[in-house]
Amino acid sequence: MSVEMNGIAHIQLTVSDPDRCIPWWEKLCHFLEMKTLIKGDGIIYCIGSRTGILVRGAPPEKRGERFDQDRAGLHHLCFRARERDHVDAVHRFLVDELQAHIVHPPEEGGFAPGYYSVLFEDPDGIRVEINHVPGRGHFGSGGRLGPGGDGPASRYP
Repeated sequence: MSVEMNGIAHIQLTVSDPDRCIPWWEKLCHFLEMKTLIKGDGIIYCIGSRTGILVRGAPPEKRGERFDQDRAGLHHLCFRARERDHVDAVHRFLVDELQAHIVHPPEEGGFAPGYYSVLFEDPDGIRVEINHVPGRGHFGSGGRLGPGGDGPASRYP
């Protein structure tokens, strides 16, 4: 027996600079039409857009290290946009309102048919992506797992 999931319920992130990161994440979540459910000393939890993001400060003795996506654990998280122009709107918000570090501006990518994304970092260096893939992506016509597709790839792009 297998069970199909309905997305990711929530993601919890621990940050080393909660004074900078928590307001940054709250602004981003609000722009993504999420609402603040919990807001306290060193913690924020926003829900909506079919997920939740909880950000909390690391204990004082574990602060001071910048996020390293090449260590074991989280590499990056990616939100799926409903429309391609939503990726562009988020990019403008990131630059104009959050002064986010942009790893790459909105661009076409080869990961799936029509893949379009922006990649950026929070103040601690946690990488976040917003992407849009039209139609059914890999499951649709022209996709690796769609009708007549090539099947699983042997390497990651």
